[in-house]
Amino acid sequence: MRKLSETNVLNKTIALRADLNVPVENDKVLDDTRILAIIPTLEYLLDQNTKIILISHFGRPKSGVFDSKFSLLPIVKRLEEIINKQIKLFSSVDEVNFSSDISLIENIRFFPGELENDEEFGKKLSNLADVYVFDAFGTSHRPHASTYGAIKASEVSCAGLLLENEIDALQQAISSKNSPMLSIVGGSKVSSKLKVIKNLSKISDDVLTGGGITNTILKAQGHNIGLSLHEDSMLNYAKELLDTGKILLPDEVVVSKDIESNNTRITKVNSVQHDEIILDQIFSPAIIKKIIQAKKIIWNGPVGVFERQPFSLGTKALAEAIASSQAFSLAGGGETLLAIKMFVEKNNISYCSTGGGAFLEFMEGKELPSLSALGFKF
Repeated sequence: MRKLSETNVLNKTIALRADLNVPVENDKVLDDTRILAIIPTLEYLLDQNTKIILISHFGRPKSGVFDSKFSLLPIVKRLEEIINKQIKLFSSVDEVNFSSDISLIENIRFFPGELENDEEFGKKLSNLADVYVFDAFGTSHRPHASTYGAIKASEVSCAGLLLENEIDALQQAISSKNSPMLSIVGGSKVSSKLKVIKNLSKISDDVLTGGGITNTILKAQGHNIGLSLHEDSMLNYAKELLDTGKILLPDEVVVSKDIESNNTRITKVNSVQHDEIILDQIFSPAIIKKIIQAKKIIWNGPVGVFERQPFSLGTKALAEAIASSQAFSLAGGGETLLAIKMFVEKNNISYCSTGGGAFLEFMEGKELPSLSALGFKF
């Protein structure tokens, strides 16, 4: 994969595709993690006396329509505060110039051709600058004009420092021989995570599940799960996962008759009532020991409705056990990172990926279009 550190960018103009798709409310950025993640790349490029035009999407606006609620203006303001520089925001690709050290094009999804990976639009983006730098791992699974076409069309393109770090961490997680290895996959649906669980079960000593995934597996095992979220259509697949002998399931769960209620009880998995909902799971000392003694941990997804205190015990215990272990720990996905922020110090997790869907697809073993365009060999 072509790397920024191996590319001559001295005194060049740079088109930098970043992932600045961050939560915004009332024109204020609520979480600037993804903005902070590209600062090392920006600083490296500025040290090389470059002029930078940033490209990013934000949300899912209708193509070809400017919608102020999807404007990058609040993100520009936050980035200006972080780097202490003024940033010009261009409303059109045709307006772009390099009169400032750093500029930004409005939400790239406003422009026709982006989502369709239009060849001409990709060329237009690639022609903006001398070098096209891709540093948006979170979008690397989307073959759009700014994430694929422009890379392919550019005479010189390379991976930014963030993308390089992401790939190093992901490869370390799935390739190194450190054992025991534990994978944790939470979520509402087995169907959306089946390939991930299957792939991780091949390289892991144990796979711990959470949420609706666990409920489906418990039902496949013959337990009554009451009114809990699950997928009947996935019961046979759940049985196949059980046959691997690697799935770790809880002995106890937290149940309630209403997700909004604080009236809960902890019960054995074989004592859930027909009118109850499983909303969290309790880990046995043996499972906590496995987490703490693991040499390598991959974590995607909480194990309960952790945003509500009555159902946060499992995810909190999980986060604390991972943080206290000596394992190389890799976490990915928005809910996972929120759980880390809520319950532990981020520095106690070895690496927190900025990718959600891209993180999962990499773990599935899928080829990611942006990485392929940069020369990464899967």
